[in-house]
Amino acid sequence: MFSKADSVLKRVEVLLERAERYLPAHNTAPEWNRFIAYRWRREQTIFGRRGALVGVLHPHVIRFSDLKDIDDQKSRIEANTRQFVMGRTANNVLLTGARGTGKSSLVKAALQAFAKQGLRLIEVDRADMVDLPEIADLIAGRPERFVIFSDDLSFEANDPGYKALKSVLDGGISTTNDNLLVYATSNRRHLMPEKMSENLETKHTEDGEIHPGETTEEKISLSERFGLWLSFYPFDQEQYLDIVTHWVAVLAGKSAAANTEALRKSALLWALERGSRSGRVAYQFARDWAGAHVTAKKRSSPGKYRT
Repeated sequence: MFSKADSVLKRVEVLLERAERYLPAHNTAPEWNRFIAYRWRREQTIFGRRGALVGVLHPHVIRFSDLKDIDDQKSRIEANTRQFVMGRTANNVLLTGARGTGKSSLVKAALQAFAKQGLRLIEVDRADMVDLPEIADLIAGRPERFVIFSDDLSFEANDPGYKALKSVLDGGISTTNDNLLVYATSNRRHLMPEKMSENLETKHTEDGEIHPGETTEEKISLSERFGLWLSFYPFDQEQYLDIVTHWVAVLAGKSAAANTEALRKSALLWALERGSRSGRVAYQFARDWAGAHVTAKKRSSPGKYRT
């Protein structure tokens, strides 16, 4: 029989196990050799926030060759990333422009292309940007080359993540990590909302020069810390159809993409119904077309649409 003391100890053990999840945890090192992509995850506990790098078991697989009609952007980010993994100097990258034109997929393709050379991707949500210095300390001294990736990044006024990002991009009292770059996508060129009232701050000098106000200068100063800007524009009709044909061939085989006239008409109608000719819409149409024109034996989904 258990004594009263044994019973008390058992209850204490159970209590401690339940309380452990709420205690602030040390940032234990992730399994560096197992994963090529990570997510930074924060949990709010009664003792504050705690975070860790969580490995992604099945990262999106997409190749540079799958990204059509953005050849200039593709070659520039490929060259920048190659310099980085080779230990040479490289720039932080800001990818801005139209929705569904390949911004985030370009970053994922860079990971796919250079993972074997030591490239690793860390996805960080905007709300967790305040933790960037902590992440930088966690990976400092590692032999891998890390890209912090933030998708659809934008800030509001007085957002705490704003200053943290500036510090990581440009360095604060400590220098920036040489094994760390930031790749961010956004629909806003300067990552912050621009208001008509800010134009009132603009000053005009007697010799005709125009000087933006302090608010505008502050917003511009963040995007200027990205050394490489890549702009993306809406696709025209032929570019959209080119992307459709590529994805239909990938998903359903070349024979499914051979019925060009029927494919063309259906793809254009699909885009018209959605009011967009983006790469994302092209991929969605290709999935629908492939599902209707390929046998169950041949169906596959080797890639991820361009976002």
